[in-house]
Amino acid sequence: MSNFDKIVERRGTGSEKWDFLSRTFGSDDLIPMWIADMDFQSPKPVIDAIIKRAEHGIFGYTDLTEEYYETVVNWFERRYKWSIKREWIVYTPGVIPAISTAIATFTNPGDKIIVQPPVYYPFFRSVESNGRRILANPLVLHDKRYEMNFRDLEEKAKDPRARMIILCNPHNPVGRVWRKEELERLGEIAIENNLIVVSDEIHSDIRYPGISFKNFASISEELADISITCTSPSKTFNLAGIKASNIIVPNRKMREMFRSSLEAMGISKPNVFAEEAVKAAYREGEGWLNDMLNYLKGNLDFLKRFVEENMPEVEVIEPEGTYLVWMDFRKVESDPKKLERLMRDIAKVALDEGYIFGSGGEGFERINIACPRSMLERALVQIADAVKRYKEGLVRFA
Repeated sequence: MSNFDKIVERRGTGSEKWDFLSRTFGSDDLIPMWIADMDFQSPKPVIDAIIKRAEHGIFGYTDLTEEYYETVVNWFERRYKWSIKREWIVYTPGVIPAISTAIATFTNPGDKIIVQPPVYYPFFRSVESNGRRILANPLVLHDKRYEMNFRDLEEKAKDPRARMIILCNPHNPVGRVWRKEELERLGEIAIENNLIVVSDEIHSDIRYPGISFKNFASISEELADISITCTSPSKTFNLAGIKASNIIVPNRKMREMFRSSLEAMGISKPNVFAEEAVKAAYREGEGWLNDMLNYLKGNLDFLKRFVEENMPEVEVIEPEGTYLVWMDFRKVESDPKKLERLMRDIAKVALDEGYIFGSGGEGFERINIACPRSMLERALVQIADAVKRYKEGLVRFA
């Protein structure tokens, strides 16, 4: 059984989360609770599989075997009762490269892409760096729970330059796992307006008790035909550095166009450890995953209790999925830049600031709770102390 309380030293490993704090935050003496990877070691079968492959000693050009595809197909059948076909799977070195490739392949410069802020900020970069425009369909916060604004979505989808919707499910950062009825309504709007739906489902394996998940493309053949589903074991098993994602594209013509774009950019082949890591994770990692989810629920419960007892003016938007928690600090400080300085300079905790997730994110913070509880507690104590001093007027920003 894995020890999720274990502190693993990550400094000196090229960790973006730990080794590049100064580059991102201007200081390296912060507790990093920002970028979405875990401070847990991956399942032992994955580690063993990578070691075994490394001991072979030859690291030549690599491609994926049929065994790899069978493993991925079996995972979706077992976990989601979704019968995907082997030929639907397209390998990419990550979900964001896949989304950027889809934008470049299926839209033209000047076209508009619908996103639902506050949302994972690389979506904006993927759209704008490809010369496309953001068409925002902001989520609505109602009684500490986010909902889609379908009336606004209907209007935005009618824009003659709208070509695509990027769906985030489970939603990062607000933690919603969209219900089947919500996905069906979004799909109806997409079909009515000839929009492709790119569904980022990278966090789908990480859900809290009582929450079920529905893959967008599994709902109907009609929705599958307009969809590009982005999946990966990277969040589930802490394998982001392995660079392995499985993009599911049921529509044959779309799949051929998508694969051609990847080949044109030279990013269609895996690294030498990808296959072994993914196979081991999907075949032998479920016990570890279940244990990790139990630990994660404990971390979430700890965070909620701590905030209620020590920072009652802060509201926790309870996630249904992901290991990221969206917290409302607007009653502490509504100015996003002052709030950023409070967290970084006074609390000494590196968080993803709410405003970077787009409209509606101002005054919020995203905290990554996939870490040993002692680390989470230390970060929360420092945040609570900073908030207390700020309320008492002991800390001021010009």
